[in-house]
Amino acid sequence: MWVSGSLKHTVDLHPSIRFPVLKTGSLVYEFSRTEPRCHGTAREMVFRSAERMSERAMKKIIAKKRHSIRKSQGVELLSRLAEQIGPSEKLFHADMIEVLETNADVSLFLINKKPFLMDAGAWVFPTLRGAVQIPFPERRVAVDAGAIPYVVNGADIMRPGIVSVTDDVKANAPVQIVDERHGKPLAIGIALFDAPAMRASTTGKMVKKFHHVGDEIWNLEI
Repeated sequence: MWVSGSLKHTVDLHPSIRFPVLKTGSLVYEFSRTEPRCHGTAREMVFRSAERMSERAMKKIIAKKRHSIRKSQGVELLSRLAEQIGPSEKLFHADMIEVLETNADVSLFLINKKPFLMDAGAWVFPTLRGAVQIPFPERRVAVDAGAIPYVVNGADIMRPGIVSVTDDVKANAPVQIVDERHGKPLAIGIALFDAPAMRASTTGKMVKKFHHVGDEIWNLEI
């Protein structure tokens, strides 16, 4: 449990996430697996913007084919990963890399039998499980405690909840959403702005959610 002033909530990075009542000022929030509800008026506009959910739901993902990839394919995969997270791509080297083809526009790569990388066509990036199990410092957007329940519930990232952005964040490229206190990955999103523009903004959507706890990628049976 993380506590900040009068704001309390519990976040476990697991599909059975609990969303208790959150109190801050004159507001009382009740969180559920579907969407948060807000009562009261203090800071209402901030939380209303933060709770806007992505309109496009990810379709059911089904695993179609799984097989090992050639060494040359592994080199290419890790080279594309390096384009996103730089030298930290070395953390994902493995003796065995398999590809899990799906019916969606994303393929998963199993690093020593674990789904730690994903290929969305335009980029290769760690899955949320990969970011949690193999932490890396690049491409980070840190959010405050008040934004965490929305992020793990699948919300887009609004400017009021962001506290810091690493310099390597680029528009239309993947980022990891982390909590400001522990740096723990909460979701994977697509940045809508470069780092300087994101920092200079005061309102609006900054990151489009792509992958979070409990979604089709997280729950894909392998």
